[in-house]
Amino acid sequence: MSVSSGTSPSQAPVGIDPDRPSIARVYDGFLGGKDHYAVDRVVMGKVLEAVPEAADIARGNRGFLNRACRFLAAQTGVQQFLDCGSGLPTAENTHQIVHRLQPEAQVVYVDNDPVVLAHGRALLADEEFTHMIEADIFKPRAVLENPVVLTNIDFAEPVVLLHVGTLHHLVGDDGPAVMGEYIDALASGSYVVFSHFLDPEVPELTDIAKRIEDVLVRGPLGAGAFRTRAEIEAMLPGLEFIQANGEGDIGLVPCSEWWPDGPVLRNPSPASRCIGGIVARKP
Repeated sequence: MSVSSGTSPSQAPVGIDPDRPSIARVYDGFLGGKDHYAVDRVVMGKVLEAVPEAADIARGNRGFLNRACRFLAAQTGVQQFLDCGSGLPTAENTHQIVHRLQPEAQVVYVDNDPVVLAHGRALLADEEFTHMIEADIFKPRAVLENPVVLTNIDFAEPVVLLHVGTLHHLVGDDGPAVMGEYIDALASGSYVVFSHFLDPEVPELTDIAKRIEDVLVRGPLGAGAFRTRAEIEAMLPGLEFIQANGEGDIGLVPCSEWWPDGPVLRNPSPASRCIGGIVARKP
């Protein structure tokens, strides 16, 4: 995947620093979006130099999000979705997938990236059942006690909580504590959709993970940790893991293997196995 030209610094909305890379813009770039600047393309270029197929991680993550939302909207009856770290709007956003099946489900997006907030609010201006708030997703109380969240999400009823591609950008080892606080706030029958950069603990795949991690953590973004299956599953205490595919796998699997849309006709790239997804239910 080549790094295409995107937005110029002169087009940056007020309050956005085009000289500082953004996780959301880098991710958008890997998905083929145009809302990124030269500083973001430098990061993308370094990642692709280290692992040419690294964009498969972003694509696999997005596909997992789409399939999980379709499953939950179609089969669980849950009418409330809280999407933390929603990122820049692309095709097939959470609310679009959910509302195709549950037109009056409440969807609340949470982010604190100025570009995400600007684009998201413009996209959602005419959406009656979709909202966006600014909050630090790594501070659960700031999200759970936000007035817009409390107005539109009833935590006495089941909720779908999405933390897709978020916790690997939290510096340190507080992931289990952060997720534990969110999970404690959920009613029985709620679901958690979760994905994270994965160290598959297979030498050749671990090498890929470490090469990307080195670019992200040691570069200007300063975060992007790859963790093992056990470390990731430890962030979801007390939950029942949903069967992940027709092979009978339970718990975390590479995102591309979480109930794919059809038979796999092409072998996935090694890089695509370096992000894992899981859907779990609170008993």
